Order: sequence, then structure tokens, then C-alpha cells
Amino acid sequence: MVRRIVTILILVLVISSCGAPAATEAPAPAAAETEAPAATEEAATEAPLPEATEAPAEEPLLAETSTPAATQIIQTPTDTPLPTLELPTEIVNAPMRMVWDGMPTYLGESIPGYSFRVTYDPDLWALTTDQFGFPALGHRNIPACVISVTSGRGLPLNMTVEHDVLNAGTITFDVANVYENGVLKFVTYAGGDGTIITGFEVSFEEQVDECRVDAVAVLSTLTSVPVSQATPQP
Repeated sequence: MVRRIVTILILVLVISSCGAPAATEAPAPAAAETEAPAATEEAATEAPLPEATEAPAEEPLLAETSTPAATQIIQTPTDTPLPTLELPTEIVNAPMRMVWDGMPTYLGESIPGYSFRVTYDPDLWALTTDQFGFPALGHRNIPACVISVTSGRGLPLNMTVEHDVLNAGTITFDVANVYENGVLKFVTYAGGDGTIITGFEVSFEEQVDECRVDAVAVLSTLTSVPVSQATPQP
């Protein structure tokens, strides 16, 4: 009986001593799992580098070509002739004298409400409009002899002015003879009767003296009239 009990105890001890190593060896597979990433990292580092690509060859530069410089053309300024004024036909049985009324060109120096008036011979002069659309007197017998309204203005550097004074009764005109390269081009007359101050320009191309004499005969009749009595402009 005692032997049987001793034998059982020995078997129990033997069995218990054999089971312990099995419990400690179970976690072994985990080591294999931890080693896998290392192999992966080595594979990643050992991956072949991409082959270097060759840089494209530079294209040869084109040879520079010279462009011929443009030829500069110098033009000499020439006078542009003004268009010929269209004169109305002569009036049948016209009066000996007719009048031209208009607004004075120096309004700041004139009394408001007054117009200028000059008297002319309709056989010599015709009331028309100049190339700028302003009223003017054109000579019937002297081409390009014109009396037009004007006011002070600047002149080109190639023009010079000689001043003179014209006394015509109660009217005093400041006369400006304008020359271009030594040639008389036109004459201006500025004056008034104390009520109005206005300016006129006498232009011409030929028969200069005859044109000026006939123009002064017209301008010497300058006077002022109330606007309500002025004749309408053409």
C-alpha cells in the first residue's frame, strides 16, 4: 500500500516536471515575426537607384543678323495755300454802301451789349465766311485779299512783327505788320471807339499795297451799335 502511494507521487512529480518546458517554449514564433521587418528594411535600402537621365543637348545659337537702319527722310515744311473764298454774286442795284456788324473780339475790354460796325462798297467787297467759318469780307477784284476778325495770338519763331499806329478819325488802331522770313504775310488792326475794342486781320497774296489801301478805307469806318440794331451775320 505504501509502495503504491510512493509510486503515484513519483509519477506525479515526473509529469509536473515534464510540462514546464512546454509552457516556456510557446512564445518562440514571435521572434520570427520581429525579424521580418528587418529583412524588409534591408530590401528597401538595397533597392536599385534610378538611372540618371542625360541632359538634353543645347541647341546651337542662331547667328545674329544685322537689320539695316531705316533711312530718315527730312521734309522741308511748305506753306499750305488757303482755299479760295466763295463770294456771293453781286447784288443788282446794290446800295452804294453796306454794313458788316459783328461781336467785338475783345469782349473783356468792351462794354457789353454792343457790336462793331464797318461800312463797305459792295462793288469792291462781298460779305462771306472765311476758311474757319467766321464772317469776313472778300475783295472782288484782288484775289485772296480778305478782311477777317482776329484777336491777339502767339506767332512761330520764324515770324517777326513791326508795330505801327493808324489814326482814323476818332479810332486809333494798333497795327502789327507780320513778316515771315522777311516777307510780309498779313497785317492786324486792333482798335475801337471807346465802347468796343475789336481786331481785324488783312491777308493777301498779291497786290499787297492795293489790298491794304482798300482794307483801311473799310476799317476807318469802325463804330459801335447796340446789339438790338445790329444786322444779322450771314
